[in-house]
Amino acid sequence: MITFGDRLQACRDTAEMAAVGAEIMARTLGLDRAGYGTVDEAMEHVEIERDWTAPGVASVAGRHRFDEFGEVRAGLAQGREVVIHDVTTDPRTARNPGPLLAIGVRALINVPVLEQGRIVALFFLHDRQVRDWRTDKLAFIRNIAERTRAAIERFRAEASRRESEEQFRVFAQAMPNHVWAADANGALYWFNEQVHAYAGTSAGELDGTAWASIVHPDDVGAAGRAWGAALADGTHYETEFRIRRADGAFRWFLVRAEPIHGPNGAVVRWIGTNTDIEDRKQAAAQLERLNENLEQQVEERTRDRDRMWRLSTDVMLVARFDATIVAVNPAWTTLFGWSEADLVGRSFMDLVHPDDAASTAAAAGDLSDGSVIPRFENRYRHKDGSYRWLSWTAVPDESFIHAVGRDVQAEREAAAALALTEEALRQAQKMEAVGQLTGGLAHDFNNLLTGISGSLELLQTRMSQGRLTDLDRYINAAQGASKRAAALTHRLLAFSRRQTLDPKPTDVNALVHGMEDLIRRTVGPAVHIEVVGAAGLWPALVDPPQLENALLNLCINARDAMPEGGRITIETANKWLDDRTARERELPPGQYLSLCVTDTGTGMTPDVIARAFDPFFTTKPTGQGTGLGLSMIYGFARQSGGQVRIYSEVGQGTTMCIYLPRHYGEAEGDDGMPDLSTAPRAEQGETVLIVDDEPSIRMLVTEVLEDLGYTAIEASDAVAGLKVLQSDVRIDLLVTDVGLPGGMNGRQMADAARVSRPNLKVLFITGYAENAAVGNGHLEPGMAVLTKPFVMEALASRIKDLISNP
Repeated sequence: MITFGDRLQACRDTAEMAAVGAEIMARTLGLDRAGYGTVDEAMEHVEIERDWTAPGVASVAGRHRFDEFGEVRAGLAQGREVVIHDVTTDPRTARNPGPLLAIGVRALINVPVLEQGRIVALFFLHDRQVRDWRTDKLAFIRNIAERTRAAIERFRAEASRRESEEQFRVFAQAMPNHVWAADANGALYWFNEQVHAYAGTSAGELDGTAWASIVHPDDVGAAGRAWGAALADGTHYETEFRIRRADGAFRWFLVRAEPIHGPNGAVVRWIGTNTDIEDRKQAAAQLERLNENLEQQVEERTRDRDRMWRLSTDVMLVARFDATIVAVNPAWTTLFGWSEADLVGRSFMDLVHPDDAASTAAAAGDLSDGSVIPRFENRYRHKDGSYRWLSWTAVPDESFIHAVGRDVQAEREAAAALALTEEALRQAQKMEAVGQLTGGLAHDFNNLLTGISGSLELLQTRMSQGRLTDLDRYINAAQGASKRAAALTHRLLAFSRRQTLDPKPTDVNALVHGMEDLIRRTVGPAVHIEVVGAAGLWPALVDPPQLENALLNLCINARDAMPEGGRITIETANKWLDDRTARERELPPGQYLSLCVTDTGTGMTPDVIARAFDPFFTTKPTGQGTGLGLSMIYGFARQSGGQVRIYSEVGQGTTMCIYLPRHYGEAEGDDGMPDLSTAPRAEQGETVLIVDDEPSIRMLVTEVLEDLGYTAIEASDAVAGLKVLQSDVRIDLLVTDVGLPGGMNGRQMADAARVSRPNLKVLFITGYAENAAVGNGHLEPGMAVLTKPFVMEALASRIKDLISNP
């Protein structure tokens, strides 16, 4: 047994200890195999790291399942050994001894190792022969197993202690606080690095005596007495004293220590910490100094507040949440003529302008809910009955509203005067622009009217002469001139932002291709045109004529920027605008397509770029430009949900890009010129009322409708039209101009008619969409708008659609 003990002490780990115990048992009893294995929590497997075997006997190291070897674990969980003399006859293994015989086991013993009542391992002994396990042999096995288990437990406990101490050392060194340790008698023997770094000492320099040398002399006595009391009672130690820093300065520390008790309850050591509380001490001292003269400070601040209350030119009030005024400053008398006696006890709502009462009551409600009102404006009544504007800042406390109001009457009046001045300036600028436009408009319209009247005159002459072969030429000339006149009015309406857009899914590449010849003729031979259309370009939902007009204007501007000639590139592309890029272009993120016109001209300065979209701004000489073109393009792009951007550098040229939202759908094809002969015919008895103050329009619309089988009724103004609508005459549709004489417009007439005819269908025909007349663009079901001039087939189709749809 002495040899066994020596071998156990020489072991370096628990596995080696188990192997030594197994070897001693096997050699002493003359067995073939012995070993030690760990058992899992479910007692299903045993893990054998190593075993001792006699010569010629194979090792069984590895993982084994108990159930494969019969009932070899029966009783182990209760701490009993499993002793089997012969596996072929023992009822626990006799049913299937094959697996045990296969590994050379005829007799066996399993000895359990328990920890806290649970089996965690076992010793096993195997022999290839039937064995008579006598009582003395079993006692020997139990003795060796118990001594081995105890040695393993001691080894583990010592390893755990060393690990715990190392963890404490690492933790203590990592802490920012001072950490120290003392033995049971209070002698300090260990300090962490923070102590040495603070005190300027090195390891070994500090002990119980040296430690006292770095404590402030005034604090040594009290600290020592407190430490002695804690040692005597074995209780928690806590006190405050000053410790000297390496540079000689002292700082206050909170010093605490806890006793560590041994198994018998006696104190075996102390663990302490020092926490720097210098800042807290200074703050407490400062607070104490402040408290000493707090009454004086309160008195001074009260005088300051009262002085501000009396001398402030801003009105101040304190009121309850029900609006009852509790206190006011003298500024109320200066500004409004009300004395303190007039106001205290009165509701401030009595003084608020009736138009501001609702918003003021809402603000007071927010204050009663605890909200702060950083800025709020309303009007208060002067004692003479007039009103003045105030800008309020208000905060609530538990019981009152505290508010300060600044007089902003002069600022309000100045802002109103400025707005009137700006409006007058804008009107003057428009009148100047109209004056600049007059000559050009007269020239253009006179040319167009000459073309229309001349064509009609020649048409009449040729018809009276019976010469009918060339009539199409004059008809086409008149129609062409009328279309150009319509385009001119559309351009003017685009500038004023009052045009009625007719957006359609549009193939922009096809539109550019269709405009290419016109653009080439317009810019002249000195300018080279290059068109770069993106493959797979997305459709856009836009008004095609307006986009054509915008493109033509951009090309004309580009031509004018190249007086000596140059190159214009028209390019389309698909664009995906992320959050940042969209913000730069003032657009929502998403998919867009761009139409860009680039020239090689003079370029623009940053100042010109900043003002380029302003109405009436132009860099061209007087008489050569009105400054409406880019403004019109900007208005069209914004109405279409897009944007226009300028990219330019002086001397390098300019790129103008129109960004339009992608349309998710197919673009419409070119339907060609409509033919009235294909227009839908009327059903039997369908009647249309036409109201327009222009006789020629009534005549044309009436003739077209009668040719298509409709019954047409005419009226020259809203009064006459309303009489018909209020009669019993059948009316399937009302076709009316928006602007009518006599004090009632077309929309008002339609609304009045719908009182008695709620299902009346209405088609407004107008030279421009007057937003006020049609309800700011809002049309009720059964209403539609058709913009003049229009082709008659379009009128017929729109009428048929309105009448046919329920």
